[in-house]
Amino acid sequence: MKKNEVPQDDANMTEGITKELQYALDEDGNYVEVKSVGWEPKNIVMQHAWDEVKEDIKMAVKKIKIGEKSPIYFFMYTFMMDEKILSEYTGFWVITIKRHLKPSVFKKLSDDKLEVYRRVFKLDSIIELKEFNIDKEMEKVELLKSK
Repeated sequence: MKKNEVPQDDANMTEGITKELQYALDEDGNYVEVKSVGWEPKNIVMQHAWDEVKEDIKMAVKKIKIGEKSPIYFFMYTFMMDEKILSEYTGFWVITIKRHLKPSVFKKLSDDKLEVYRRVFKLDSIIELKEFNIDKEMEKVELLKSK
């Protein structure tokens, strides 16, 4: 691709804040670095991926509201994790994570265990887990406000 052919589609997911480095040929046939704000096919795929993340978070919210899952479930999805990834971050076994996702087990977790989750989810205090407020947390999830 030639330098002047590098895609510059403005409808990208980062709204021009970040740019990708591409390599293209200049007038002399040499490869040069060219920054691109994106291109339409990639932007479409990225939008679909973010839509999936939004749906996962909405599903997590529903399960928490009906008492099927603990607040850990919400944070796990907002950080785009599954039990295995969360296990790697916390040091808890996957089976332990699955137990902690049950509201009845979550309510009995020690402050030490909640502190592990607090650090992983970058919360200010374990109170945010203990006194979980779904509406307040949803306000923080900026990606749900877009589109």
